[in-house]
Amino acid sequence: MATLRVFTDRKKSCYNIDSAKGSKVLVRAYFFYGNYDGKSSPPSFDLHFDGNRWATVETLSDQLVFYEVIYVTKTDNISVCVAQTAPNMSPFISAIEVRDLDSKMYSDLDLYRALMLRRRVAYGTKAIIRSTDDLYDRIWVPAVNAVGSRTSTSIQLATNLPTTEVPIYINMYFSEVAVLDSTEIRSFELRIDGKSSSKPFIPVYAKAGEMVLSNETASSRTNFTLATTSDSTLPPLINALEVFTVSDELTDGTNSDDVDGLVALQREFDVLGDWGGDPCLPAPYSWYWINCTSGSTPRVTALHLGSFGLSGLLPDFSSMTSLEIMNLSSNGFSGPIPSTISKNKKLKLVVTDNPDLCTSGKSCKTASGVDTSDYGGSSSSGKKKSKLPVILGTSIPVFVLFWVIAGVCALLLHKRKSEAIAAGNAAVQAGGGNKPYGNPRPAQMQMAANNNNMAQNMVHDFMINVQVQDQQEPVDQNNQQNNNEEEDS
Repeated sequence: MATLRVFTDRKKSCYNIDSAKGSKVLVRAYFFYGNYDGKSSPPSFDLHFDGNRWATVETLSDQLVFYEVIYVTKTDNISVCVAQTAPNMSPFISAIEVRDLDSKMYSDLDLYRALMLRRRVAYGTKAIIRSTDDLYDRIWVPAVNAVGSRTSTSIQLATNLPTTEVPIYINMYFSEVAVLDSTEIRSFELRIDGKSSSKPFIPVYAKAGEMVLSNETASSRTNFTLATTSDSTLPPLINALEVFTVSDELTDGTNSDDVDGLVALQREFDVLGDWGGDPCLPAPYSWYWINCTSGSTPRVTALHLGSFGLSGLLPDFSSMTSLEIMNLSSNGFSGPIPSTISKNKKLKLVVTDNPDLCTSGKSCKTASGVDTSDYGGSSSSGKKKSKLPVILGTSIPVFVLFWVIAGVCALLLHKRKSEAIAAGNAAVQAGGGNKPYGNPRPAQMQMAANNNNMAQNMVHDFMINVQVQDQQEPVDQNNQQNNNEEEDS
């Protein structure tokens, strides 16, 4: 309790704790002000769990206060939140504890409601009992000895209930502390406002017995007593007592599809990751950058993300089917708008001041003149895919074809000149000087023909390759990458 964390910049601040869905848990939150800020002004604020109201925390200058709730989890996550209720009163928290309970404990508990601890006492002790033998780590506060002095004496049970009537759940624990002879009997009953409300109870020596009171409403004005039955020779006793109020029906929380969409958004952009707890509940403590419908399972209807400094590609919000407004202005988004957004006719989309965001279809220019048609994926880490390979794929064959043809022509010209000179020299030597060039020899003629055929074949093959390439669709590197990723997964 020597340390705490204070929250000064947000209406609601939360801790998220992993749990198993359907677990019965005890959650405890501690608050020790200790005048940490030197203002001698212990604050008051609200406490929530899993989107449900828990309590109004009233801290004290020099005393520890704690609050405890027992319930069955609806998801695999427990959230504990503090929420500011008044200006200049910053919520804080000193510690959080979570304990898994046996499913048979508090078995009369409605699975759709929670037990809020009001009092847990052990009678006849002088110190707090927090036994290492108790797997559930319950804290028992000492109370005066609770054994009547004579049979006519009843035991008054202090409950610490609120002034208004609320549903209650009370556990009473009994164990006979003496070995009784055959003539002795200890028998008593619970009375509420003087009326019998239980069957006679006879505690057993050295064994624990339990009496549970549920499905009742009561307040601080309600009178709970243990009184002897007519056949009892000994006064009543009680060893321990737990008093709870019963919550309203627990919420299922914000629609799970909307929660999934918001979680994906938080994973994409770190600046949004600090928001925790239920996005919409309890009202009016929703995240300030969303709007929600009312009801036990609210839907998210608006995202107000203007001027958040977000950048990269827009995620897919297809799971958030109730969105009506999406304000993404003054950020650094780039690439195309997902079709699930652009084709949503009921969605009002605001994307001003995002110069690199493509808004006019599959292939378009951004405000900065960059073609974004080949953006791929939905991650902000995605990068623009260059169209250079496609351009080169069409321009290089024409360029090479030109130089190949030119080279072949030069080669043929050179060969013909060489052959003509050689033939002329041969003719001179053979007496054929009346013919300036003469006739080439058969072997030289064949070589020239072979060279000419080889060049023609090269050009022919090259033209066929170019035609084949022109007939093929250009490969989309983004689609190829996505297909590979799908195959890998």
